[in-house]
Amino acid sequence: MTKDELVEEDSFSGKDYLDPPPVKTFEAKELKKWSFYRAVIAEFIATLLFLYVTVLTVIGFKSQTDRESGGGACASVGLLGISWAFGGMIFILVYCTAGISGGHINPAVTFGLFLASKVSLVRALSYMVAQCLGATCGVGLVKAFQPSYYNRYGGGANMLSDGYNVGVGVGAEITGTFVLVYTVFSATDPKRNARDSHIPVLAPLPIGFSVFMVHLATIPITGTGINPARSFGAAVIYNNQKAWDDQWIFWVGPFVGAAIAAFYHQFVLRAGAMKAYGSVRSQLHELHA
Repeated sequence: MTKDELVEEDSFSGKDYLDPPPVKTFEAKELKKWSFYRAVIAEFIATLLFLYVTVLTVIGFKSQTDRESGGGACASVGLLGISWAFGGMIFILVYCTAGISGGHINPAVTFGLFLASKVSLVRALSYMVAQCLGATCGVGLVKAFQPSYYNRYGGGANMLSDGYNVGVGVGAEITGTFVLVYTVFSATDPKRNARDSHIPVLAPLPIGFSVFMVHLATIPITGTGINPARSFGAAVIYNNQKAWDDQWIFWVGPFVGAAIAAFYHQFVLRAGAMKAYGSVRSQLHELHA
Protein backbone atom coordinates (compact mmCIF):
# COMPACT_ATOMS: atom_id res chain seq x y z
CA MET A 1 0.00 0.00 0.00
CA THR A 2 1.41 3.39 -1.00
CA LYS A 3 1.69 6.41 1.27
CA ASP A 4 -1.07 8.20 -0.65
CA GLU A 5 -3.38 5.22 -0.18
CA LEU A 6 -2.60 5.21 3.54
CA VAL A 7 -3.41 8.91 3.82
CA GLU A 8 -6.64 8.41 1.86
CA GLU A 9 -7.67 5.45 4.03
CA ASP A 10 -6.88 7.32 7.27
CA SER A 11 -8.79 10.38 6.06
CA PHE A 12 -11.79 8.23 5.25
CA SER A 13 -11.74 6.63 8.70
CA GLY A 14 -11.56 10.02 10.39
CA LYS A 15 -8.10 9.46 11.87
CA ASP A 16 -6.08 12.61 12.52
CA TYR A 17 -2.72 10.82 12.50
CA LEU A 18 -0.81 8.47 10.21
CA ASP A 19 0.56 5.16 11.47
CA PRO A 20 3.79 4.15 9.73
CA PRO A 21 3.41 0.80 7.91
CA PRO A 22 4.81 -2.28 9.68
CA VAL A 23 8.42 -3.08 8.85
CA LYS A 24 9.05 -6.41 7.16
CA THR A 25 10.65 -9.01 9.42
CA PHE A 26 13.33 -9.82 6.85
CA GLU A 27 14.59 -6.71 5.09
CA ALA A 28 17.87 -7.73 3.41
CA LYS A 29 17.88 -4.54 1.29
CA GLU A 30 18.99 -2.61 4.38
CA LEU A 31 22.41 -4.21 4.14
CA LYS A 32 23.05 -2.29 0.91
CA LYS A 33 22.37 1.12 2.43
CA TRP A 34 24.91 3.37 4.12
CA SER A 35 22.17 4.73 6.40
CA PHE A 36 21.90 1.25 7.96
CA TYR A 37 25.59 1.07 8.83
CA ARG A 38 25.55 4.67 10.01
CA ALA A 39 22.74 3.75 12.42
CA VAL A 40 24.65 0.70 13.70
CA ILE A 41 27.74 2.85 14.32
CA ALA A 42 25.59 5.41 16.14
CA GLU A 43 24.25 2.68 18.45
CA PHE A 44 27.78 1.46 19.13
CA ILE A 45 29.13 4.91 20.02
CA ALA A 46 26.07 5.89 22.06
CA THR A 47 26.23 2.72 24.18
CA LEU A 48 29.99 3.16 24.63
CA LEU A 49 29.50 6.70 25.95
CA PHE A 50 26.57 5.60 28.11
CA LEU A 51 28.59 2.91 29.89
CA TYR A 52 31.70 5.05 30.18
CA VAL A 53 29.97 7.88 32.03
CA THR A 54 27.62 5.78 34.15
CA VAL A 55 30.15 3.17 35.29
CA LEU A 56 32.57 5.96 36.19
CA THR A 57 29.80 7.49 38.28
CA VAL A 58 29.13 4.20 40.09
CA ILE A 59 32.82 3.66 40.85
CA GLY A 60 33.21 7.26 41.97
CA PHE A 61 30.26 6.83 44.34
CA LYS A 62 31.76 3.69 45.89
CA SER A 63 35.20 5.22 46.28
CA GLN A 64 33.84 8.36 47.92
CA THR A 65 31.74 6.36 50.39
CA ASP A 66 34.55 3.92 51.27
CA ARG A 67 35.17 4.58 54.97
CA GLU A 68 38.47 2.70 54.87
CA SER A 69 39.75 5.35 52.46
CA GLY A 70 38.39 8.24 54.52
CA GLY A 71 35.13 8.62 52.63
CA GLY A 72 31.64 9.11 53.95
CA ALA A 73 28.00 9.03 52.91
CA CYS A 74 27.85 12.80 52.49
CA ALA A 75 30.95 12.95 50.29
CA SER A 76 29.39 11.35 47.22
CA VAL A 77 26.65 11.88 44.69
CA GLY A 78 24.59 9.16 46.40
CA LEU A 79 22.04 6.85 44.79
CA LEU A 80 20.16 9.90 43.59
CA GLY A 81 23.21 11.07 41.67
CA ILE A 82 23.77 7.65 40.13
CA SER A 83 20.15 7.57 39.00
CA TRP A 84 20.54 11.03 37.47
CA ALA A 85 23.70 9.89 35.64
CA PHE A 86 21.88 6.97 34.00
CA GLY A 87 18.72 8.91 33.23
CA GLY A 88 20.58 12.01 32.09
CA MET A 89 22.86 10.10 29.73
CA ILE A 90 19.88 8.34 28.16
CA PHE A 91 18.19 11.71 27.64
CA ILE A 92 21.31 13.15 26.00
CA LEU A 93 22.11 10.13 23.83
CA VAL A 94 18.55 9.48 22.68
CA TYR A 95 18.30 13.16 21.74
CA CYS A 96 21.56 12.92 19.76
CA THR A 97 20.90 9.64 17.96
CA ALA A 98 17.11 9.42 17.57
CA GLY A 99 17.25 10.88 14.07
CA ILE A 100 19.98 8.46 12.99
CA SER A 101 19.25 5.09 14.57
CA GLY A 102 16.14 5.71 16.64
CA GLY A 103 18.25 6.03 19.79
CA HIS A 104 17.67 2.56 21.22
CA ILE A 105 20.95 2.13 23.20
CA ASN A 106 19.42 -0.98 24.78
CA PRO A 107 18.77 -4.49 23.37
CA ALA A 108 15.51 -4.68 25.34
CA VAL A 109 14.18 -1.53 23.66
CA THR A 110 15.26 -2.90 20.28
CA PHE A 111 13.55 -6.22 21.05
CA GLY A 112 10.30 -4.49 22.02
CA LEU A 113 10.30 -2.40 18.85
CA PHE A 114 11.04 -5.52 16.79
CA LEU A 115 8.04 -7.31 18.28
CA ALA A 116 5.92 -4.29 17.34
CA SER A 117 7.19 -4.52 13.72
CA LYS A 118 8.98 -1.19 13.96
CA VAL A 119 12.42 -2.56 13.07
CA SER A 120 13.45 -5.54 10.94
CA LEU A 121 15.16 -8.66 12.27
CA VAL A 122 18.39 -7.72 10.48
CA ARG A 123 18.42 -4.25 12.05
CA ALA A 124 17.42 -5.57 15.48
CA LEU A 125 20.22 -8.16 15.59
CA SER A 126 22.77 -5.67 14.25
CA TYR A 127 21.77 -3.11 16.85
CA MET A 128 22.03 -5.64 19.68
CA VAL A 129 25.52 -6.70 18.62
CA ALA A 130 26.63 -3.07 18.30
CA GLN A 131 25.14 -2.20 21.68
CA CYS A 132 26.90 -5.09 23.44
CA LEU A 133 30.22 -4.28 21.77
CA GLY A 134 29.83 -0.59 22.58
CA ALA A 135 29.03 -1.35 26.22
CA THR A 136 32.07 -3.63 26.51
CA CYS A 137 34.35 -0.97 25.01
CA GLY A 138 32.88 1.74 27.26
CA VAL A 139 33.57 -0.26 30.43
CA GLY A 140 36.97 -1.21 29.01
CA LEU A 141 37.87 2.48 28.79
CA VAL A 142 36.91 2.95 32.45
CA LYS A 143 39.18 0.07 33.47
CA ALA A 144 42.00 1.37 31.26
CA PHE A 145 41.88 4.84 32.84
CA GLN A 146 41.27 3.77 36.45
CA PRO A 147 42.35 0.12 36.85
CA SER A 148 42.89 0.17 40.62
CA TYR A 149 39.58 1.87 41.42
CA TYR A 150 37.79 -0.29 38.87
CA ASN A 151 38.89 -3.60 40.37
CA ARG A 152 38.51 -2.45 43.97
CA TYR A 153 34.93 -1.18 43.61
CA GLY A 154 33.23 -3.87 41.58
CA GLY A 155 33.55 -2.59 38.03
CA GLY A 156 29.97 -1.36 37.91
CA ALA A 157 28.77 -4.95 37.32
CA ASN A 158 25.14 -5.87 37.92
CA MET A 159 24.64 -8.54 40.56
CA LEU A 160 21.72 -9.61 42.71
CA SER A 161 22.16 -7.97 46.10
CA ASP A 162 22.41 -10.00 49.30
CA GLY A 163 19.07 -10.54 51.00
CA TYR A 164 17.06 -10.74 47.76
CA ASN A 165 16.08 -13.97 46.06
CA VAL A 166 16.14 -14.63 42.32
CA GLY A 167 12.39 -14.11 41.95
CA VAL A 168 12.62 -10.60 43.37
CA GLY A 169 15.54 -9.79 41.09
CA VAL A 170 13.83 -11.04 37.94
CA GLY A 171 10.61 -9.29 38.93
CA ALA A 172 12.46 -6.00 39.44
CA GLU A 173 14.07 -6.28 36.02
CA ILE A 174 10.79 -7.19 34.30
CA THR A 175 8.89 -4.33 35.92
CA GLY A 176 11.67 -1.79 35.42
CA THR A 177 12.08 -2.64 31.75
CA PHE A 178 8.32 -2.56 31.25
CA VAL A 179 8.29 1.03 32.55
CA LEU A 180 11.10 2.01 30.19
CA VAL A 181 9.79 0.33 27.02
CA TYR A 182 6.22 1.42 27.70
CA THR A 183 7.52 4.99 27.96
CA VAL A 184 9.40 4.59 24.67
CA PHE A 185 6.23 3.46 22.89
CA SER A 186 4.13 6.22 24.43
CA ALA A 187 6.63 9.01 23.78
CA THR A 188 6.99 8.06 20.11
CA ASP A 189 3.34 7.22 19.41
CA PRO A 190 2.11 9.14 16.31
CA LYS A 191 -1.40 9.17 17.77
CA ARG A 192 -0.16 11.04 20.86
CA ASN A 193 1.86 13.46 18.75
CA ALA A 194 -1.24 14.32 16.70
CA ARG A 195 -3.87 14.57 19.42
CA ASP A 196 -1.70 16.04 22.16
CA SER A 197 0.08 18.52 19.90
CA HIS A 198 -0.85 21.30 22.33
CA ILE A 199 1.41 19.57 24.89
CA PRO A 200 5.00 19.80 23.65
CA VAL A 201 6.73 16.48 24.42
CA LEU A 202 10.42 16.01 23.72
CA ALA A 203 10.55 12.20 23.51
CA PRO A 204 14.05 11.77 25.04
CA LEU A 205 12.93 13.61 28.21
CA PRO A 206 10.28 11.12 29.46
CA ILE A 207 12.46 8.22 28.32
CA GLY A 208 15.42 9.48 30.32
CA PHE A 209 13.20 10.28 33.28
CA SER A 210 11.79 6.74 33.27
CA VAL A 211 15.34 5.38 33.49
CA PHE A 212 16.01 7.75 36.40
CA MET A 213 12.91 6.63 38.31
CA VAL A 214 13.53 2.91 37.75
CA HIS A 215 17.10 3.27 39.04
CA LEU A 216 15.84 4.91 42.23
CA ALA A 217 13.61 1.90 42.85
CA THR A 218 15.84 -1.01 41.85
CA ILE A 219 19.48 -0.07 42.51
CA PRO A 220 19.26 -1.68 45.98
CA ILE A 221 17.98 -4.95 44.44
CA THR A 222 20.03 -5.62 41.31
CA GLY A 223 22.03 -2.46 40.74
CA THR A 224 19.44 -1.86 38.00
CA GLY A 225 20.06 -3.56 34.70
CA ILE A 226 16.99 -3.01 32.44
CA ASN A 227 19.60 -2.99 29.66
CA PRO A 228 21.24 -6.32 28.75
CA ALA A 229 24.12 -4.55 26.96
CA ARG A 230 24.93 -2.55 30.10
CA SER A 231 25.00 -5.73 32.22
CA PHE A 232 26.90 -7.76 29.61
CA GLY A 233 29.62 -5.17 28.99
CA ALA A 234 30.31 -4.74 32.71
CA ALA A 235 30.39 -8.54 33.25
CA VAL A 236 32.84 -9.08 30.38
CA ILE A 237 35.37 -6.53 31.63
CA TYR A 238 34.98 -7.21 35.37
CA ASN A 239 34.87 -11.00 34.78
CA ASN A 240 33.58 -11.94 38.22
CA GLN A 241 31.95 -15.33 38.81
CA LYS A 242 28.89 -13.94 40.60
CA ALA A 243 28.35 -11.39 37.83
CA TRP A 244 28.30 -14.25 35.32
CA ASP A 245 26.11 -16.44 37.52
CA ASP A 246 23.51 -13.66 37.74
CA GLN A 247 23.86 -12.59 34.11
CA TRP A 248 20.77 -14.47 32.92
CA ILE A 249 18.60 -12.32 35.20
CA PHE A 250 19.65 -9.24 33.24
CA TRP A 251 18.67 -10.80 29.91
CA VAL A 252 15.51 -12.72 30.76
CA GLY A 253 14.00 -9.96 32.91
CA PRO A 254 14.47 -7.09 30.41
CA PHE A 255 13.36 -9.14 27.40
CA VAL A 256 10.22 -10.34 29.16
CA GLY A 257 9.45 -6.81 30.36
CA ALA A 258 9.95 -5.42 26.84
CA ALA A 259 7.68 -8.09 25.34
CA ILE A 260 4.91 -7.32 27.84
CA ALA A 261 5.22 -3.58 27.18
CA ALA A 262 5.07 -4.11 23.39
CA PHE A 263 1.99 -6.33 23.72
CA TYR A 264 0.26 -3.93 26.12
CA HIS A 265 0.83 -0.85 23.97
CA GLN A 266 0.18 -2.39 20.58
CA PHE A 267 -2.70 -4.77 21.34
CA VAL A 268 -4.41 -3.15 24.32
CA LEU A 269 -3.88 0.60 24.14
CA ARG A 270 -3.72 0.77 20.34
CA ALA A 271 -6.27 -2.06 19.92
CA GLY A 272 -4.03 -3.94 17.51
CA ALA A 273 -5.83 -7.21 18.15
CA MET A 274 -9.22 -5.73 17.32
CA LYS A 275 -7.82 -4.09 14.18
CA ALA A 276 -6.39 -7.41 13.02
CA TYR A 277 -9.67 -9.16 13.78
CA GLY A 278 -11.61 -6.49 11.89
CA SER A 279 -9.30 -6.79 8.90
CA VAL A 280 -9.68 -10.58 8.74
CA ARG A 281 -13.43 -10.32 9.17
CA SER A 282 -13.65 -7.74 6.37
CA GLN A 283 -11.64 -9.96 4.03
CA LEU A 284 -13.84 -12.96 4.79
CA HIS A 285 -16.93 -10.85 4.14
CA GLU A 286 -15.55 -9.80 0.75
CA LEU A 287 -14.85 -13.44 -0.16
CA HIS A 288 -18.42 -14.45 0.64
CA ALA A 289 -19.99 -11.43 -1.08
